[in-house]
Amino acid sequence: MIQLRAISRDYEVGNRPVHALSHLDLSIARGEYFSIMGPSGSGKSTLLNIIGCLDRPTAGSYMLDGREVAHLGENDLTLVRRHKIGFIFQSFHLVPRLTAAGNVELPMVFAGIEKGERSDRADRALEAVGLSQRADHRPEQLSGGERQRVAVARAIVMGPSILLADEPTGNLDSESGGEIVRLIEKMNSDGLTLLVVTHDPAIGSRAGSQIRLADGYTSNK
Repeated sequence: MIQLRAISRDYEVGNRPVHALSHLDLSIARGEYFSIMGPSGSGKSTLLNIIGCLDRPTAGSYMLDGREVAHLGENDLTLVRRHKIGFIFQSFHLVPRLTAAGNVELPMVFAGIEKGERSDRADRALEAVGLSQRADHRPEQLSGGERQRVAVARAIVMGPSILLADEPTGNLDSESGGEIVRLIEKMNSDGLTLLVVTHDPAIGSRAGSQIRLADGYTSNK
């Protein structure tokens, strides 16, 4: 499903080149549960951003479902993200003035989906994460764990085949974090391909496969 070949990502910081990723190879099968681990600055988020089509590699090939996507135009990348990939972030990224249901509907608004269908799909997504009764609450009225559940519902509402989670428990207490991990693992067991970036070995070791990054290089387990 996901095949990276000789992926490199270079940046210029001041006048100094930074090699965030160097000649990285990676294959992830459909339905796999993968964790990406490593110290700060090792390239974890850069790798996740490339897999999620939020960033482009400087060099190399990225095949997604048999299609080369590394160098697609921005409009095509937007369609790939919209229909194939769901994102969960450490900081939730919810819109404060919108209710839980309104936040879940946002990807569908951008996709031009009709209002009635948006409402139905948001209801189903919130039910899937156990938040039906909190649909009309704004983020400030929700706990951290509930906010992250809203973010999970938003990530899955378009029916993606891949879920990318960047430190999904980083802003949560251990109990709430455990609930989120079990929730996304249940989605993986239902067939969703799951990639989790984490600094926590206890979470990373739960995945069926792990990749460890150091200075832009990898070792698979």
